[in-house]
Amino acid sequence: MHDQNFKNLILDYPHESLAFFAEKEAGEDILQARIIPVRQEQLKERLGERFRELDAPLLVEWPNGKREAILFVVEEETQTSRFSIHRLAHYCLDLAELMTTDRVIPVVIFLNAGVRQESLRLGGDRHYYLEFSYLACDLKRLCANDYKNSQNIIARLNLPNMHYSKQERLEIYASAQTGLIELESNPEKQSKYIDFIDYYADLSEQEIIEFTTNYVSKEGLIMGYAQILREEGRIEGQQEGIQQGKQEGKQEGRQEECIALVTRLLRRKFGIHPGIEQVLTQLSAMPVEKLESLFEAILDFVCFADLTDWLNRQS
Repeated sequence: MHDQNFKNLILDYPHESLAFFAEKEAGEDILQARIIPVRQEQLKERLGERFRELDAPLLVEWPNGKREAILFVVEEETQTSRFSIHRLAHYCLDLAELMTTDRVIPVVIFLNAGVRQESLRLGGDRHYYLEFSYLACDLKRLCANDYKNSQNIIARLNLPNMHYSKQERLEIYASAQTGLIELESNPEKQSKYIDFIDYYADLSEQEIIEFTTNYVSKEGLIMGYAQILREEGRIEGQQEGIQQGKQEGKQEGRQEECIALVTRLLRRKFGIHPGIEQVLTQLSAMPVEKLESLFEAILDFVCFADLTDWLNRQS
């Protein structure tokens, strides 16, 4: 699951990913480079052997030969204890041979903290004949406060994966959401990565209620914001949305808040259930009183059938 999440992230935002995960090697001119994904499955020496698959190998080329091409081997590691530097060295050697280059930079994204081998040396008493190390990005060792206003979308999306105090949890979540809206204008990607934020933030139902109460009213942040923008067919700042709500009346503003909260709770409880999208489209037609009743009822639902039964009783 985590591997796929980060593969998508890196392939959707390759320049920003290298600028964040491999800052020391990417350089300030990375945005000028052309980045080409390389095949993930490595060639086998024998057809019956098990293949090795990389997370996201990227070939980086600069225009006019400004810098010689570099191959970045980016790996995500969820459980640090499972990380194998020998396996990573194999990947890099295979790619170097396949691409006929010695310009290979291994990058490992560690989702969780832990002890791991940082370098590999092979040799004898007199000399080391092979030395290998890698760039490491330890997300849990990064201070989220240092990145909560970053203009790099990779940094903002990964705020929930960084280090922060329990008291800052909702503020960090809010900053990740607003970062997505500010830095990504494509509604489809907004919808895709709002789920990324939610998955790694993993807010409890009580935290969702607290977030809606404190942040929607104070800062205009709306959970499920990408979904709302997509339905409205526009991408505007959250302050304009609030102002419009005020102009159209307090009742409508309250309805929007209720819809946002109910949407978030339904997604949290039922995930990607095939019937959820149809239910969500019905919310805009519900009066505030029914939305508030649904909010209370959701907490008692055990399965999706409970939700459909409740809706049927309302009609």
